[in-house]
Amino acid sequence: MTFSIVARSADGESWGVAVASKFLGVGAVVPAAVAGVGAVATQAEANVAWKGLALAHLDEGATAGIALQRLLEEDEGRDHRQVGLVDLDGEAVSHTGAACLEWAGGVTGDGYAIQGNVLAGEDVVLAMQAAWDTSDDDAPLGRRLLAALTAGDDAGGDRRGRQSAALLVVRDGAGYGGRDDIAVDLRIDDHADPVTELARLLDLSDLYLTSSTEEERVPVTPELEQELRDFASARGHRDFAAWVGTENYEMRVDPELAWIDERVLEIVRDSADTGGRS
Repeated sequence: MTFSIVARSADGESWGVAVASKFLGVGAVVPAAVAGVGAVATQAEANVAWKGLALAHLDEGATAGIALQRLLEEDEGRDHRQVGLVDLDGEAVSHTGAACLEWAGGVTGDGYAIQGNVLAGEDVVLAMQAAWDTSDDDAPLGRRLLAALTAGDDAGGDRRGRQSAALLVVRDGAGYGGRDDIAVDLRIDDHADPVTELARLLDLSDLYLTSSTEEERVPVTPELEQELRDFASARGHRDFAAWVGTENYEMRVDPELAWIDERVLEIVRDSADTGGRS
């Protein structure tokens, strides 16, 4: 009762899952991924144990195909299950049990598996595949996954309606402060338009939880440093660093104030122009 895409990035450094469903909190049930190992989506009459089992098999060196074979062999409920897997090397497989509710099925390609059940029709997975295949290989994996999910939603998605969506992307050292592998972990648990809301949160996640690229960094000159100090002081902060911490922009401003992200600088100046307080 769900549609999803499981994929590895073209550069082989990220793995992830995007999923949507007429089901409360689908992100708590379907997706799992570990950097350097692979990703899995378990759905239909989901066996949540498959998440840990699949990743364990992959971590032990099994290919996606072998891992899937083991999952099916060990589960008598296999005919009611649906799953997509992608491994370390980008091999992707999908399984739809014969007892899954119609429309149910999936497609696979280089580095991705797309699957769904209780869908408006086959067009849902085909639209997702087309969106993935035409997306930019160099785009962040989360953006490519979201584009595919959006295409499936636009094609009718879950024929029962909309309720929840989730996006999970992992990459070594991608987490907050570089201390884990979670690049993106967003969940819309109950919403009238969850995929659109997921896109909004991904924009916020990029701003607050990813580091600025070299191209986004504006060098802080003495003049700009004084501007930033004056801005912070006018808002009652002891210094600009205190404002950064209050607003959660630590990933977007150099601790020594050697540079500031162009978007954060725009926020500063827009706020100063309107006299807004933070």
